[in-house]
Amino acid sequence: MHTLKQTKLAIFIGLFPALVIYLGIAIIPIGISLYYSVMDWNGIGKMTFIGLDNYSRILTDDTFWLSVQNNVVIMLTGLVGQIPLGLIMALLLNRGLKGSGFFRTVGFMPVVISSVMVSLIWGMIYNTEYGMLNSMLAFFGLGSWQQNWLGDMKWSMLSISVAYIWQNCGLYMVIFLAALQNIPDEVNEAAELDGATGFRRTLHITIPMLRSTIMVAVVYSISNSFRVFDLIQVLTGGGPAHQTEVMTLYMYNSAFMNLRYGYGSAVSILILLFSLIVISIVNRIGREKDA
Repeated sequence: MHTLKQTKLAIFIGLFPALVIYLGIAIIPIGISLYYSVMDWNGIGKMTFIGLDNYSRILTDDTFWLSVQNNVVIMLTGLVGQIPLGLIMALLLNRGLKGSGFFRTVGFMPVVISSVMVSLIWGMIYNTEYGMLNSMLAFFGLGSWQQNWLGDMKWSMLSISVAYIWQNCGLYMVIFLAALQNIPDEVNEAAELDGATGFRRTLHITIPMLRSTIMVAVVYSISNSFRVFDLIQVLTGGGPAHQTEVMTLYMYNSAFMNLRYGYGSAVSILILLFSLIVISIVNRIGREKDA
């Protein structure tokens, strides 16, 4: 019993610093935001308690629901763009082809550079006058296809989605590649003896063994989609006419540009709630499939 108490105390002492840091950077700020969310405050003057008025205004604001819609687009972009592409890249690199180390480094490069740099790169690609995309279209005689990719309401969100896929698919490539390399060789050898090779082995053996890794990637992709900010802020600033504005950018504009700190705090609480709800649903679906 004495040894058990000592073990529990040692565990508590070891976890205590991390717990303090977590409280300081996560739990306490959430509590402060929750407090501000029921206040009318411009950041300078006196706070006025207004109850749930900020929330009611948010939920009746068309711009907010447009930002929610854009967040859904970003979330789906990650789920149907980044994760499958990362898996395909990992499957190819796992074959040990010549130059796989080089391609692994190149594929992961966008993940390690800053989002601002990614935005600047794609801003130059999409530039209407001298951008690489319009220049290539003109070179191949497709000048009629040239667009104002970031300034046109029809193309702006799609253009951002492409940049978002490029920025993060390398992360999922590394995650899946690590999982693939942990699959025992005996499994692949047994599959070959049973006549399962190539695409059939990948579809019926390899991918099912990656189920838990895929679920982790899905949850991370969803949570990451609710945190997208700097890529869109630098590329379009949420324009044109709020067509690329996501919830984090809507919160930023409300709190720091319009000096409505209570309103912006309420938006941040709603972002937290939305992300928790979606991730909880995904986790539940994953558990039901595993059962």
